[in-house]
Amino acid sequence: MTTVNILSGGAAQGLVRGLAEALKAQTGFGIDGEFGAVGIMADKLRAGAPADLVILTQVLLAKLAAEALVVPSSIADVGRVETALAVRSRDPKVMVRTESDLRDVLRSADAIYVPDTKASTAGQHVARVLDQLGIAYEVASRLKIFPNGATAMRELANSPATRPIGCTQATEIIATDGIALSGALPPGCELVTMYTAGVTARAAHPKEAAALVALLTGADSRELRQRVGFAG
Repeated sequence: MTTVNILSGGAAQGLVRGLAEALKAQTGFGIDGEFGAVGIMADKLRAGAPADLVILTQVLLAKLAAEALVVPSSIADVGRVETALAVRSRDPKVMVRTESDLRDVLRSADAIYVPDTKASTAGQHVARVLDQLGIAYEVASRLKIFPNGATAMRELANSPATRPIGCTQATEIIATDGIALSGALPPGCELVTMYTAGVTARAAHPKEAAALVALLTGADSRELRQRVGFAG
């Protein structure tokens, strides 16, 4: 089967998976590609990796369009995603209303599962929040860092730790079996990221890629976007 090839942040993986059958019915094309830390996906496109479509942060899409790697007229916002806390499904959810609550929760965790703290949106934010809370050095040995949020959440689900916790995009938490969304980060520590899609300048299948953008952003998929963790 011919496919639309995408490079995407992990936050959109559940949504893309949910639209695969709709794209196939509409165009006859499947979906193939890679999901991971947004910075790494952008660099893959810059390095010449074949891709018809990218789904990354709004800021990165603007940069890639300025670099003539994405068609500006094709760019469309998919939706906002919160960075949130996760626990194993069998563990009690944590209550975090203030920065002090978050500091206490992170200090009490014996393992903290996060995505790449240099290349992923959520991982970079976690690193900043730990500095902001003044506990970066204290919890450094307990950080369990993985290439992307999806991998971090799968590892959290299987964690042998006694009191593990995770932090990544809400969409990646919702999409992972064995863990539960435990709420957004508190005021002062929160992060809401707009994810955006665009057809690449070197797309082999620009028409079908544009059809997928329309599916990702259209009214017919609003309920699916909300279910997998996107907000308008």
